Amino acid sequence: MNENLFTPFTTPTLLTLPAVVPIILFPTLLFPTSKHLVNNRLITIQQNLIQLILKQMMMIHNTKGRTWSLMLMSLIIFIATTNLLWLLPHSFTPTAQLSMNLAMAIPLWAGTVITGLRFKTKNSLAHFLPQGTPTFLIPMLVIIETISLFIQPVALAVRLTANITAGHLLMHLIGSAVLALLTINFFATSLTFVLLLLLTILEIAVALIQAYVFTLLVSLYLHDNT
Repeated sequence: MNENLFTPFTTPTLLTLPAVVPIILFPTLLFPTSKHLVNNRLITIQQNLIQLILKQMMMIHNTKGRTWSLMLMSLIIFIATTNLLWLLPHSFTPTAQLSMNLAMAIPLWAGTVITGLRFKTKNSLAHFLPQGTPTFLIPMLVIIETISLFIQPVALAVRLTANITAGHLLMHLIGSAVLALLTINFFATSLTFVLLLLLTILEIAVALIQAYVFTLLVSLYLHDNT
């Protein structure tokens, strides 16, 4: 545990080449596909969970919005698996990098906005100026609504990055405390280790919840524009 606190956030290399692409592709191996007529229990559970999440997420969408179902399900599976990947020792997750999260958030947000401007131009532009606004407040409200629109992808990326980073830093600090107390006080070490286990369980929940929240917000942006 003598490494720098922020060492896990550095991009790993393999033969002096960035290993980000293999890491991003690795979670796809965790979801096998069956070529048999009757699926096994693992694939059946996997398919039932995907159908349940898809049903909950697409319930509010019309036909135009449901065309995004494959993209949204791929997004939530990718984020969830990469978040959980970081809970393994000496591992790395791309979702801890703000640049990676911005690269996911900006194109998806832009796609929903462009969809709204193309198919619901009047309603999309109406969001910039609520009905019944006093005349002297119109310029200010237009500026405020424009800023709030453009800050949406930044909020998506920062929320995901902050939650994943903060949890991992806290686990790193508590793990260091467990090793430091190991030769000093066994009772304090046991309590700290139990705290670390509870925090690990919490981080598993946070990893899954953040994947769902990120995808759900993209889905809501899409619903407002379709």
